[in-house]
Amino acid sequence: MQAYVMTRYGDARAMELRDVPEPVAGEGEVLVRVRAAGLNPIDYKVRQGAMRMVQRLDLPRVAGSELAGEVEAVGAGVTRFAVGDRVFARVDKKKLGAYATYAVVDETIVGRMPQSLDFADAAGLPLAGLTALQALRDDLALTKGERVFISGGAGGVGTLAVQLAVWMGAEVATTASPRGEELVRSLGATTVINYREQKFKDVLSDYDAAFDLTGGQDLRDSFAILKRGATTVSIAGLPEPANARADFGAGPLVAAALRVAGAGIRRQARRHGVGYRFRFMHPSGEDLDLLAELVDKGTLKTVTDRVFPFERIAEAFAYLEQGHAKGKVVVQM
Repeated sequence: MQAYVMTRYGDARAMELRDVPEPVAGEGEVLVRVRAAGLNPIDYKVRQGAMRMVQRLDLPRVAGSELAGEVEAVGAGVTRFAVGDRVFARVDKKKLGAYATYAVVDETIVGRMPQSLDFADAAGLPLAGLTALQALRDDLALTKGERVFISGGAGGVGTLAVQLAVWMGAEVATTASPRGEELVRSLGATTVINYREQKFKDVLSDYDAAFDLTGGQDLRDSFAILKRGATTVSIAGLPEPANARADFGAGPLVAAALRVAGAGIRRQARRHGVGYRFRFMHPSGEDLDLLAELVDKGTLKTVTDRVFPFERIAEAFAYLEQGHAKGKVVVQM
């Protein structure tokens, strides 16, 4: 079968299309014929080696974090799915494998595709959707009437986070370019700061929570706009030692290195009297089913920026890495 394979750590040339053996579903697993797959910043960060401290992969390896397709075969003991089911998934972080004709995924992290979506739109939902849902629900515990700031609201995670926060009853402020402002307002954001002309810390204050998607100075500035005792959750800052241990089984040396590296950001948060957490999303079939339900009810809209044919996946990554996509970038088989 054809697959996009990560051969080493490095630049775009570290990934290539090649033929590899077709995988076989083991116990508790489903074999999915991949119809489309989403591209994510985490994919090229893994390729660049940015995650090597917490996640070392045996290479070469079929890359890719999320997919949509049809169940081709089921392994022993599978009870949730049957051949022909339309499914989507954020695949196992340690195995990857979404950028291929076929992928094997544990049934517990597979969800039934929203009936109202085609494969391309469904493929861009799992990773970003799970990230946004788990950060807002589990880490920030947003409730009705609270005000939340979400940086980079027009991106892949941002477009879903804005909608999920509104669904939870929160009032949303976000940053966007002039081109992205109409989009995020249509998704429910009530306050939109043009990051090219204003700093959000000069506009916002006394917010109940912040969800940082952009990192850097935006992460540090988010502490200044929060009420004392509030929390910023980030997917773009440094992982915390607890994250590395729980999500990747990192040892004490890695945990100690992360503790030292992240000391400055935690110190800044304490100065403002606020909390800081890093979010690694967890693959979850149950959470995917919830997202699918919200999509089919019309509560949650997927935003797909561009769809490329699988043969042009290198071009799709080059486009994604420019950082200007509004919504998700997807490849279709």
